[in-house]
Amino acid sequence: MEPQGTAIGTRGPAGMEVGSQVTVIRSTQVVMKDAIIQADVVITGGQITDILPVGSRVQRPGDKVLDVGDLVVMPGIIDSHVHINEPGRTAWEGFYSATRAAAAGGITTLVDMPLNCQPPTTTLINLHTKLRAARTQCHVDVAFWGGLIPGNTVELKPMREAGVPGFKCFMIDSGVEEFPHVSIKDLHMAMRELQGTDCVLLFHAEEDLGLEKSVSGEPSEYSTFLASRPDAMEVKAVQTICELCLQYKVRCHIVHLSSAQALPIIREARRKGAPLTVETTHHYLSLAAKCVPPGGTQYKCCPPIRSEKNQNQLWMALQEGDIDLVISDHSPCTEDLKNLESGDFLQAWGGISSLQFGLPLFWTSARLRGFSLHDVVKLMCKNPAILSGLDTQKGSLCPGQDADLVIWDPDKEFEVNETMIQHKNKLTPYLGFHLHGEVFATIVRGNLVYLNGEFSPTPLGNLLLVQNDTPRTKSICSL
Repeated sequence: MEPQGTAIGTRGPAGMEVGSQVTVIRSTQVVMKDAIIQADVVITGGQITDILPVGSRVQRPGDKVLDVGDLVVMPGIIDSHVHINEPGRTAWEGFYSATRAAAAGGITTLVDMPLNCQPPTTTLINLHTKLRAARTQCHVDVAFWGGLIPGNTVELKPMREAGVPGFKCFMIDSGVEEFPHVSIKDLHMAMRELQGTDCVLLFHAEEDLGLEKSVSGEPSEYSTFLASRPDAMEVKAVQTICELCLQYKVRCHIVHLSSAQALPIIREARRKGAPLTVETTHHYLSLAAKCVPPGGTQYKCCPPIRSEKNQNQLWMALQEGDIDLVISDHSPCTEDLKNLESGDFLQAWGGISSLQFGLPLFWTSARLRGFSLHDVVKLMCKNPAILSGLDTQKGSLCPGQDADLVIWDPDKEFEVNETMIQHKNKLTPYLGFHLHGEVFATIVRGNLVYLNGEFSPTPLGNLLLVQNDTPRTKSICSL
């Protein structure tokens, strides 16, 4: 019998239009919870309805079958730490460009940070302003963190009821005046407000030790900047977070952990019952201080990239379960703010652009350290979904979940070049890097949003609002 559906090979888009709905994805390598199997992933109404042995399902008229041969099929990447910067700083990034970059990188859901947009997402009114800006622009699904700043505790409940899964705060100057850092008094007030909920409080974990003004040295040397943001700043902040977490038993999350010196404090707090989770970033796992060239301000971020020894300790913490997830912390800006002419690390904007390349960045190093595809799913799909309150519909490959999938070749090597970058600003420390793991296709709720270099002509992403029905039950509302 001739097949009644439309099939596609792995070499090109012939036979299926980007932007169309897929009903079956066929592969010899489908990453399930405990195994990698040959299977058909069946999709109906944007959700996975079945995962069956190849050939066991009677093909139906109108089926659109995406047969990808031996390419890997797994849950789409969820990046829960992205600065999209819209509205307000759209010269830096925006929903359209950021979500195109995400689609090209196999990311099916982003969670947008409450800064560096203007206005920041620190009030219910500002959240609605951001939602209006994002509508009809997103190529992948997008959820939204709220922000905690001094004086906005009264806004936390309305924003939580409107659908933000948690709130981000800074314990040190954020770099933008509209998002000031919190005091210990602010944190106690917020913790009392969030007690008894499943809401999570996210921390930029650095505390000011008053060192930056006393640091001497050539500002174009990376060592000068590194000396201004020592491990002790993170260690002190993490100690404060752990004490608060144990006192109030409010879910806490440490974003972009850089210093391995804080890990013993984290382990001890968890041993005592702190509901604490931790993330690190691709740049801390892929880059080391010794590789940062003089004036190479595209490498600047806060907390900073540290030593190779520290990097190895972060990898070990991932293997041992002390770090729960890996994200991009995509924080772009316009090229002039990086002060490339002077190469002044102390004055340059701190942030690294990497959103599109998270999966291959992680896999390039992880595969050499004994990590498996199942580890990738746990650290970059499942655990970010749990953190963000999205795990009822996203992060796993099983019936009932949204049909959010990445299809990729873990063995394919490519070189990062400027022409392939979909971020609005192309400056990144990864230009020229040779990476393993090329994304072939990205599927969001059954929609083929990216295929082999081509994008859906119409953005098909949804805006996601997490409804905290009870402390243990969540639903997701799409706009």
